[in-house]
Parts: sequence; C-alpha cells; structure tokens
Amino acid sequence: MSLKLYSHPLASYCHKVLIALYENRTPFEPVHVDLGNAQSRAAFVAVWPTGKMPVLVDERLGRTVPESSVMIEYLEQHYPGPVPLLPHDRDAQLNVRLWDRLLDSYVMSPMQSIVAQQLRSETQRDALVTSSSRETLDMAYELVERQLADNVWAAGDAFTMADCAAAPALFYASIVHPFPASCRRLAEYHERLMARPSVARVLKEARPYFELFPLKKDIPARFLHD
Repeated sequence: MSLKLYSHPLASYCHKVLIALYENRTPFEPVHVDLGNAQSRAAFVAVWPTGKMPVLVDERLGRTVPESSVMIEYLEQHYPGPVPLLPHDRDAQLNVRLWDRLLDSYVMSPMQSIVAQQLRSETQRDALVTSSSRETLDMAYELVERQLADNVWAAGDAFTMADCAAAPALFYASIVHPFPASCRRLAEYHERLMARPSVARVLKEARPYFELFPLKKDIPARFLHD
C-alpha cells in the first residue's frame, strides 16, 4: 500500500486527516505513534523531525507530507475521490481554506490549550491561559454561528476540508467548553458532523483511548458506547 499515515487515534489533527481519508475511502496503512514510548517516538522522528502528528508518507511518489491541511490538499491532488474536499472554483477554494484556518486557529488551538493545562498538576496550571482560551472559544462559537446562518456546512452547502477541521475541533471543544444556548445553529451543525459516517468511524476508533483524555468524565455517554 503506497500511503502510510503516522497518527494516534486520540489526536484531533489526526482525526482531521482520517476523516478526509474515510470520506473518499482512500486506501492507506495506519501507523500507530506512541510518543510516550521511546522506540515509537524515535521511529517517528526519523520520519519527520518535528515529532508533530499526523504525517502522510506516499511511498509511490516518494513524498513525506506533514501538516493536516496540506495533507488533505495533497490527497485531493494525487488521490481524488468521489467527495471533493476542495471545490474546483478558485474563490470557493479560498473560502474553504479560510474556514479551515479559522477552525484550526480559533477552535482547535484554544481547545488544545485547555486540555494541556488539565494534563498538568493543579499547582502548575495557568489560570490565565485557560481563561484566555475560553474567551477565544466564545468568540469562535459566535463566529461559526454567524457563518452557519446561510450554510449547511462550514464553507457552504457541501462537506469540505473545512468540515474535516471542524469535526474534531468541535467534538473536543464541546467537552472542554460547552456551546452556549445562544449558538443554536452551531449545536445543530455539530450534530450533523457527529452523524457523518466518516466522523462516527473516527470517534469509534478513538473510543479505546478516551481513558487517556484528561476530561474523560465529561465525554457524553453516546460516544462511549454503541
């Protein structure tokens, strides 16, 4: 098999790329990376020195592709499937890329900051970082709520790369900082994402690893059982 994805089933950016692969049923070999294991870490760093997951390796074309958005665009270019995750229209492409970046920067990143604080002992946690991250999420929730006034999906009426970014970002964000009641459209969009077969598959595969999530007690029961 020419494609290998180095990833971990719990990692949100890995979810983003897995959703893209599952949307188009793209064959690939999953390579489990355990950064807590010295041997696994060393093997992964030999593939990509930053040690940041995920990483896609295309053995057919001899390419190592890092960064989740770049990976999805690479798949669109070299392994296109029936679900175009980037539209053909150039202006529409810019809109997808915009929302992909907004969701990564203002939902995924602050969510990860909150989780990172929870991984520390209570005496080492930075309350200012957590407070600032929650403020960013509140802003982002309102931003997405406004965007969804005229759209079914993040960047329009079709499921795209932006939704691949939104699904893991909003899944974890909804746990660490629940949506306000005022964001009705956001909540409905979240449900559409969770019902998407590619997203449901990724979350089912992550289920055995939820024990490692520091806020596992707040994960809704529906994601823990069939």
